[in-house]
Amino acid sequence: MFSYCTDPSTLEGLTWLSCYLTTGKHMSFYISFITVLVLLAITAPTALLFGFGGATAARSRIAPLRWFGKGYTAIVRGVPDIAFFLFFVIALDQAFEWLRHQVKCPDWEEPIRQGNDFIVCQAAKLPLSTAPQWVHETYGFFLAVLTFAIVFGAFAANVLYGAMNAVPHAQMETADAYGMSHRQAFWRIMVPQMWVYALPGLSNLWMVLIKATPLLFLLGVEDIVYWARELGGTKNARFTDYPHGDWRLYYFTFLLIFYLAFTRVSEIALERLMKKLTHGQATTGGEAQRKAAA
Repeated sequence: MFSYCTDPSTLEGLTWLSCYLTTGKHMSFYISFITVLVLLAITAPTALLFGFGGATAARSRIAPLRWFGKGYTAIVRGVPDIAFFLFFVIALDQAFEWLRHQVKCPDWEEPIRQGNDFIVCQAAKLPLSTAPQWVHETYGFFLAVLTFAIVFGAFAANVLYGAMNAVPHAQMETADAYGMSHRQAFWRIMVPQMWVYALPGLSNLWMVLIKATPLLFLLGVEDIVYWARELGGTKNARFTDYPHGDWRLYYFTFLLIFYLAFTRVSEIALERLMKKLTHGQATTGGEAQRKAAA
C-alpha cells in the first residue's frame, strides 16, 4: 500500500508491520468485519419477521396454519445449529437448482439423483460457472442470511409467542367490548404491548446471533474467523514476502476484543430500548421508573 513496501526484505520494525498490515489479504480481513455487520443488520429483522410469522401462525384459529407454526418452531429449535447449517444450505441450494432445472431443461431425460451425485443441466446451476466471482460470493451470502433467519426465526417465534400470551387477557376483552374485531385487537392492542415482554428474550437471542456469526465459515463465506486463521497461521504461502511465526493467538485475541466490545455496545443499546418500552407500562420496569420519578 505504501511506496516503501516494494521490497519487504529491506524492512524492519514498525515499517515492516505497517506494510504487513496493509496487504491485500489484510484488506480482505478488514472487509470481512463489514460482512459480519451486514449479516447481522439483514438477518436480525429477517429473523424477527420469520419469528413474528411463526408466532402468529401458532396462535391461528386455522388448525393447519397453527400446526405449521408450532411445527416450525419445535423442529428448527430441536435440531443442533451446526447440523442444520451443514445440511440445510446444501438442501436449499439443491432445491433452487431443481426448480430452475424444471423450468430451463424440461427435456432432460437423465435422473437428477445419480447415487450420491445431484446433477442438473448447466443452465440450472446456481450461480452459473461463467458468473463473476462477486456473484458467487453474493449467492453464498444470500444462502447464509436465509439460513440464519430461518434458524433464529424459530427461536424468535417462541419468544414472541410467549410475549403475546403475556399481554393481559383483560386488554383483549376490553377491545372486544369496544367492538373491535379480532384482527383490530391483535394489531392495535396485542402487538404494541407484547414487545415489552418479548425484549428480554429477543435481547438474549441477539447476543446468541452475534456469537453465531463464526458459523459463516461453515457456509463457505470468508468471514473474520476464516481470515484470522489463514493470516495468523504459518502453514500457508499467503505471506511468502512477510514470513512470521504462528500468530493465531494475536488474531483471535483481536476477535475476542471485537466481540466483547460489540456485545457491550449491544447491551447498552438494549437497556435504553427497554427503558423506552417500559415507560408508562404496568410492568416491573414501568413501576420502577414511576417510583424513581416520584
